Amino acid sequence: MTRCLTPVVLSGAVLSRLGALGLGLSLFSLHATAQARPAIRPLGATVATSRDSLGAVNNVRALPGGRLLINDATSRRVLLVDSAMTVLKVVADSTSSTANAYGPRSGSLIAYRGDSTLFVDAASLSMLVIDGNGTIARVMSVPRSQDAMMLAAGGLGAGAFYSNGYLIYRGMPGFQMRMNSNGTPGMPAVADTMAIVRVNLQSRVLDTVGFVKIPKTNTSMSRSDDGKISISIEVNPLPIVDEWAVTSTGQIAMLRGKDYHVDWVAPDGSRRSSPKIAFDWKRLSDDDKVALIDSVKIIRDRAAAANPGQGTQMAAAFGAAMGASTGGAAGGGFATQVITRVEARAGGAPGVGGAPMQVMTPQINYVSPSELPDYQPPFFATSAKADEDGNLWVRTIPTKPQPAGTVYDVINSDGEAVDRVLVPENRSIVGFGPGGVVYLAVRSGTGTVMERARVK
Repeated sequence: MTRCLTPVVLSGAVLSRLGALGLGLSLFSLHATAQARPAIRPLGATVATSRDSLGAVNNVRALPGGRLLINDATSRRVLLVDSAMTVLKVVADSTSSTANAYGPRSGSLIAYRGDSTLFVDAASLSMLVIDGNGTIARVMSVPRSQDAMMLAAGGLGAGAFYSNGYLIYRGMPGFQMRMNSNGTPGMPAVADTMAIVRVNLQSRVLDTVGFVKIPKTNTSMSRSDDGKISISIEVNPLPIVDEWAVTSTGQIAMLRGKDYHVDWVAPDGSRRSSPKIAFDWKRLSDDDKVALIDSVKIIRDRAAAANPGQGTQMAAAFGAAMGASTGGAAGGGFATQVITRVEARAGGAPGVGGAPMQVMTPQINYVSPSELPDYQPPFFATSAKADEDGNLWVRTIPTKPQPAGTVYDVINSDGEAVDRVLVPENRSIVGFGPGGVVYLAVRSGTGTVMERARVK
């Protein structure tokens, strides 16, 4: 069984660097298959750029007339901007500047009925209904409290979608960490697959649509005589995973990383599978695998040096998760998800008998090179998005030299890669609009600038 890496352990930025560096292309022998693939072309022209610097933008919601709702998760606010990217309104904020509080955790925007939008606030287990003018019209409760975190997980790839009266999202595993008799937290077994579920907003009935393979880590903990908790995390830096999204036509697409094809579920429940997508598969030799592990360690060390506080944040997140899992806040548990959300709180969680629990900086280890896949997978986790024309856009891992930037395969409703688009450096796709519009988050110093560009 392949043990895989979640975005958390390498802090997200490292995964981006891995993609930008092509996983150290010099480490691998270049090999092209005979499969035909579309030629790479540049993304269309930029037509508008925001003036205001933002934090980390989780996702956006396109509205008529070029207006846009922006979920600025770092600053914990939702903004409404016009077609020129000028701020029209602060819809929700974490300060007293607006009566609508964003909440202590990052949330997510979900396109709802007509021009309305849902904003999921996992902390309050609620969903704000925002109308087309950026006004909060009413508040609904989340369908199931245990799934609030997954509904709000828009920054982790495909979060949740509304389609034909249903909310569709990744289900939350139903387990909690427990304290062993010696005071050591016992880590539950973590599955390497996750259910895609849908819940009817009227009846609140939930059913499972399918399953996708997810990144996985192996985590162990020990407790010293002085009460300190040591954590060891073993990860696979090159996981074979699945991706999923819901297209603008209501099709649920589950993209399989093992052989690169799409399994589809239609709104009426009917199912079909597309043929394998053309891809330049590259075999990894034993030497390639050793070199890859060494390269990832170097990247990790550089990232740690650039962000010396990251280890402390991870330790605090583990402590917070343990406190929630052993009798803390509702919906707690699942330390991996807490770290992935990077919602660290200062200080440790209560230990056994009320004594403070001190969590040490996690020790990151890697699987042996022999456990890496024999062929480089086509994509990492959180790599797929759906546009407004029924297509999937998949951020691919380079297998041969390419222009600077990131290449997306554009896959149509027949499961064929009909286009390959190069997105410029320092840019990531955060959403799409009607009429061939794509929205980009651009890293600028310590902040983010938004751009609206044409697909062609």
